[in-house]
This record gives sequence, structure tokens and C-alpha cells, in this order.
Amino acid sequence: MRALARIVTKGYKYIVIVWAVFAVVMALFAIRLPSMLEGDGFEMDGEHAKVMDTVSDTFDMPAETMFLVFEEIPDEQITSTLDRVEALNETKEIISPLDDDSLRKDDIAYAMLHFDNDQEDMNAVVDDIRAAVGDEKGITLTGKSAITKDINAASQKDLVKAEAIGLPIAIIVLLLAFGTVVASFIPLIIGIAAVISSFGILTIVGGHIDLSIFVLNIIPMLGLALSIDFALLFISRYREERKKQNEQAVSVTIQTAGRSVLFSAFCVFIGLGAMMLIDVAIFKNIALGGMIVVSMAVLASVTLLPSVLLLIGDRIDKWQVIRLKKNGKDGWRRFAFGVIKRPILITFVALLVLGIALIPVKNMDLTIPQIDSLPKSYDTRAAYEKMEKEFDLGDQSTVFILADRKDGWDHTDGWEHMEELVHELEKDSLVKEASNVFDLAGLSAAEWEQAWDSPMKETDLEPLWDNFVQKDQLLIPVTLDASGDSDAAQDWVREVKDNSVDSTLLAGGEARFNQEIFDEIADKIFLVLSVIVATTFLVLMIAFRSILIPVKAILMNVIGLASTFGILVYIFQYGHFGLTPGTIALIIPVIVFSLVFGLSMDYEVFLISRMQEEYANTLNNDHATVEGLAVTSKIITSAALIMIVLTGAFAFTDVMPVKQIGVGIAIAVAIDATIIRLLLVPSLMKLFGKWNWWLPFRKGEYKAGKWHG
Repeated sequence: MRALARIVTKGYKYIVIVWAVFAVVMALFAIRLPSMLEGDGFEMDGEHAKVMDTVSDTFDMPAETMFLVFEEIPDEQITSTLDRVEALNETKEIISPLDDDSLRKDDIAYAMLHFDNDQEDMNAVVDDIRAAVGDEKGITLTGKSAITKDINAASQKDLVKAEAIGLPIAIIVLLLAFGTVVASFIPLIIGIAAVISSFGILTIVGGHIDLSIFVLNIIPMLGLALSIDFALLFISRYREERKKQNEQAVSVTIQTAGRSVLFSAFCVFIGLGAMMLIDVAIFKNIALGGMIVVSMAVLASVTLLPSVLLLIGDRIDKWQVIRLKKNGKDGWRRFAFGVIKRPILITFVALLVLGIALIPVKNMDLTIPQIDSLPKSYDTRAAYEKMEKEFDLGDQSTVFILADRKDGWDHTDGWEHMEELVHELEKDSLVKEASNVFDLAGLSAAEWEQAWDSPMKETDLEPLWDNFVQKDQLLIPVTLDASGDSDAAQDWVREVKDNSVDSTLLAGGEARFNQEIFDEIADKIFLVLSVIVATTFLVLMIAFRSILIPVKAILMNVIGLASTFGILVYIFQYGHFGLTPGTIALIIPVIVFSLVFGLSMDYEVFLISRMQEEYANTLNNDHATVEGLAVTSKIITSAALIMIVLTGAFAFTDVMPVKQIGVGIAIAVAIDATIIRLLLVPSLMKLFGKWNWWLPFRKGEYKAGKWHG
């Protein structure tokens, strides 16, 4: 850090110029990012993906289907609309409700638009179809790609809305913390530079990987909040050191506050990096985007921020709007003395409150966010839900079974095994139908064998056979009497492989997709938590040369986060504060835990670092606890308030998973900055005394940054 301080203090003008040029270049890339985002990120290279690729490529079934929903539309208009869509030459096949009575009911009907794998840019296809349909009332395009495009649009609106709410309040908090306009706007400049740079880098990366639409909200949410947190700590320490010459003050600040920023960022990095272990695209996307924005936030905080401070010098105090109290720390000092006088009582009450908040966790209902991610105001969602309700589409699901047999299927043993396999599948009470070549031909396996050698083979049987069998692969579409997101359907696809001995069975479809996502998270979550906890422990042990401090920090974080999840269940699942009762998005526990576990360590590092400095100078644990709390409480409270404002502003947005992530982070940070940092940490520091600073196999005492004795 001393070497970095020398580089910054000598070349600060060049650093500002380099950052300005870099930010402008990255901004040119960043404006292209929204158009590159596609899908909700719930994708993985599992069995479902392989089966669906085979079904599309080998068996010539559609890779995707969208729907045109018609409400109270005459037949002539349905025909003319579908003719215009067909003229685009972008669909593989269109099935009209005028040709299939099962697609119409009373005053509602829908057409199925099938697409193959050649259509790479479905966003453009959605635009083209909507343009062909026009603004006709009662005709709505819906389906996966249309819904995804609308979620992307809603996410962009949400980002603008959230920042319009959060940033003005953040500026007010910064004014209260610093008192001057110049000092208050510097953290915002650092945050904006970090976010723009991150968006630009993501745009470049997005040319090689698929990026989830949720990245657009989570990256600025995290980047702005972290950058402003780091800047608050840095500027506050710089103002303490300003009795020295300006360059010396910046140098000392880099070596002290800059060190805390690095350790804090590394803790956040750990949580984000651990998410990469879960082989689902959305976690990898958020982890990658998060690590990029954290890196930019740190880089800006330890290079651009001190360079700006050196550049403006005493002008940091310009345009004072609030006169700060010189003895403002006295109030926090009295508060700290009050806490350490009653450590047992305060610890008991704090843990009791957190325990009560934790109770609803046992009822948490996790689901993969689908169409319910889209606000109800969008016609895409309304049309899909009406179609699903009127035609009972949500009560059933299709599983595509691929059976691979080494000796093939077009002989006596193969036909007999095929018939036996279908019968085994149909025995299950959950199976409504197992489509197969024999039933469609109205023949048994024995009858099929006889017919196979007859003249009707070439004209009638072979085309039918090719729909179900290609080389050694047999396709069996199975209709289940359960929705694809139900536990029953997921259990069924887990056990389906037990239905065959002579062939290998693979499954695809919505039920398999949901089951794979749930199982991947369940299988990896313990590993993710273990990596986060173990690595955080090592980092904090090295940072504070202590065993107890990292153990306490980890335990308090876990309790605080568990309480956060309980409150989320109370708000979103039970339906309080004007919300409709629903479910918790499957990604929420993983993302909020991984993000907040690191974020909350910011405050731990800020607080304990100052306590460590005081303890090194006095070797008095009570004095170190009181002074550490007195000096950092205002900064921690201001930083937490800004984090709460910037993430909590997403509570007023419409895309449900993003709303839940924002509210979850805001609640977790509020709990951490109040109950944990202001009450539990000083109480436990008092109770454990000098044992807080104990490290095995080391003799002597820690003083002035070194161990003596």
C-alpha cells in the first residue's frame, strides 16, 4: 500500500486523465449492453438441454413455440393476421385455431408459431411479428421470447425508476455525512465511473457468452452502493488526516482506509466467486458481473478517488450546506459506553429479536421465476395467463423421453422392448399419455411386425416410424397430470431412468428443467457456503490476527441473513405491505447470502480495523471497543443507509426477482448495521476481552502493527 501511495501521489494528474479516457471509451460500449441481454439466466448444460437439442435437430420438432392469442377476433381477421406473420418467412410452422378446434374456446383462440434453431436473434423476430400484427386490440404475441423481451424492457424502466429514487436520497445522506457539496458528489463520481466501466467490460465479454437480463439491475445496484461505501470510508479518514500536508494525508489514507477497502472487497469477491461453483447461467452471470464491478469499485477507490482528492485539495470543503459538529463522536462514545456496560442483556435481547424474525424461514417456498417475473400490467403476461387458464395448460406438462438402444429398434426385440417400455411408463398414475408409434398406428408390437413386411410399410408406416425413431434413438413424448414446476413432476423425472434395463433413458421438458436447476443448487449449496465461510475466516484471521473475531463475524452474519430470509417470507410469501401472496424466487437465498455475506464484512472490517489500531496503541480492549465504535459508527451508519437506499429503491420496481433481491439486501444491511454492528459486536468484544485478539502459537502482544514478546 505504501508503494501504491507513492505512485498515486506522484502521478495523480495522469491517473485522472487515464480514468476519464477509459470511462468515455467504456461508455461507448456500455450503451450497447441492454440489446445484448437475453433470457432470465436459468440455463445449464444438463440433460434437459441435450434432449431438447436432439428433439429439435434429429426429430425435427420446434426449438421454440410462441403464441398469438386472439380475444373476440373474427375468423377473417385471424386468417389475415397469420398470413402477414407467415409472409415474414421466420416461422417453421404455424398452427391456426381455424384448423385445430382444440386451440379455440368461446371467444378466445390461439395460434402456435413454431421456430427452429436457425433463428438466433429471437428479439428481432418478436419485433417483426409485433410489427406485422400491428396495434390490433385483442391480438397479443406471447411465449418465452416475447416474455423475455418484455422483462428486459421492464428491467430497464426499473433501473431508471430505482436510481431516480435512490440517488437523490443518497446525495442527502452524503451531505449529512460530509456537510459540503463537493465532498458529497465525489463518491457519486467514483460510483458512476465504476458502473460505466463495468457495463463496458460486460459488453465486451457479452460477445462471447450469454448474459442474463437481470445483470442490468444487479450490477449498478451493487456497484454504486459499494463504490459509495468505499468512498465514504476513504474520505472520512482523509479528513481526519488533513492536519498533515495534503500528499501525506492521502498517503496515510491509502495505507489505512485503502487497506480496509481491499480486505472488504476481497470478502465480497469471495461470496461472488463462490456462486461460480453453481453450474446455472444466472449465478455465473451475476458472479462475473459482480466481480467486475467490485474490481472497478476498488480500483477507482484506491487510484481515482485519492487522485481527485489531490487534484481538488482544499476545495473539498467548498459550498458548505451543513455545519458538522466537531464533537459529534461524543454521542457515539456515550452510546458505546452504554452498550459495554450491559453486554449480556444487550446480547440476549439482540439474539431474541433476530430469532423471532427467523421463524418464518421454515415455510419458505422457493420456485423458479417464470412469467410471474413480468409485471401484471404487460399484455404478454395477461394473454399467456388467460390462455393457460382457459385451456387448462398449466395443469399438465410434457416430458420428452429419449431411449437409446445399442442394437436399435427396428426388429422384433426392439419392437417388443418399445411396447414394454411404453406400458411401464403408462402404469404410473401421474402419466396421462405416452405417445408412441404403435398407438398412433392402432397396432400392437406383434401386429406392427407383420405390417412392417407388407406393402403398406413404405407409404404408411415408415413416415410414422421416422417421427419416433431415428437410428438407435426412440422418442416418447409423455404427458403428465402435473404442472412442470410441481414436486410430483420433478420426482417423476428423477425416477424415470428406473423404467428401463435394456436401453438408456434421458428426459427433457419443463419438469426435467426445473428438477435439474433445483438439484444443481441443492447439490452445490453446501460447497458454496463452505467456500465462503472458510475463505472469509482465513481472510479475517490474517487481517486481524485473531481466531475469535472471524468466528464471531461469521456466526453473526449467518444469524442476520437467516433473519433476513424470515422477513422476506413474511413480506413476499405471506403477502404483507400491499403485496399479493406469492413465492420466493429460487435465486434469492443464494444471491442475497453470497452478496450480503461479503457486503456485511465491509462494516466488520471498517469497525474492527479501527478497534485493532486502538488496541495496538493502548492494549486496552474496552478503550479499543469504545473508540472504534465512536470513530466509525457515523461512517458505518451513513454507508449502510446509502446501501439500504440504493438497493431498497428496487422495492418500488416491478420485476419481482429484482424487487426481492433489492429488498433482501436492504433488510440484511439494515440488520447488520444496527443490531449486529452497533449492539452485538461491541457487546461480544466486551465479553471476550483480550481473548478477542488471541491467536494460537503466538506469544506476546500486538502493538503498533507488530507483535512484541
